[in-house]
Amino acid sequence: MSVPTAVAVNLIGTVEHPEFGGSPFAVAMDGSPYLPVGDAGIVLGVQLGDLVFGLEGDHVAPGATLTHPDQAARHALTSFACLGNEVRVRTGGAAGATGRVLGKRGEAGRVIVVFEPDVLATLAPGDAIQVRGFGQGSSCPPELAAAGAVVLNCDPAMLDRLQVRLGERASFPVRAVVPSKLVGNGLGRPAQQWDLDLAVTVGNAERWSMAQLRFGDLIAITDLDVRHNAGYRHGWTTVGVTVHGASRLPGHGPGVMPVFCGPSELVDVRPDAADHRGVTSDRLWS
Repeated sequence: MSVPTAVAVNLIGTVEHPEFGGSPFAVAMDGSPYLPVGDAGIVLGVQLGDLVFGLEGDHVAPGATLTHPDQAARHALTSFACLGNEVRVRTGGAAGATGRVLGKRGEAGRVIVVFEPDVLATLAPGDAIQVRGFGQGSSCPPELAAAGAVVLNCDPAMLDRLQVRLGERASFPVRAVVPSKLVGNGLGRPAQQWDLDLAVTVGNAERWSMAQLRFGDLIAITDLDVRHNAGYRHGWTTVGVTVHGASRLPGHGPGVMPVFCGPSELVDVRPDAADHRGVTSDRLWS
């Protein structure tokens, strides 16, 4: 029997405007209030390959976040958009410019898209962005699929660009391998719509070989099954891409969007804490 072919869908999202409730302050894990700059909307001056830690911001993503005014359509936009998908600006001063999907975030659903800096600077909240959703539902090679392994949230073309190898086994280059006990926000949620926050700070990043963590890096998480709702499962490994930065909120931190999950005995990870190269601009646009 032949492997089913994934289909593409055209989606529309609007560039998000940051929002606050009655107070602008969030409360850090030490109990102190702070203003969470860079949490959603259009973030300037941060690019793929930049270090995640050391930014004066909260959940900072290198690009713009998209939403949809209809919540059901917003869930679909978040579910179908995949790493590497092409996006095109449909309205506003940057109309006609193209970019790519980097990932997604939780809350009510957000898609993170990246553009060249001059395009990003021209975008405005409310601009319409078309997303060519492709990759969700793609099949693993038969040997991995028979063991229950899945690829998710990823345009198939990105796997080769990231030097990922899928056959009888799965092989991934990663920045680090970390235990599932570090996962905070995102547990219990569907990984097709959410990322997973790693409760890692600048103070303990070295312990987990993440001091040089950069936007776009791949991270492997052991004993974690994200095929349905993300949760602990001994003997399973999830690999994801780093899509947003650190946070001072308890249970939050650098965000990793899952792109693969399978039995650990069939997953080979190649950690390189110093020189790992994940999703970069040239790999995303090549």
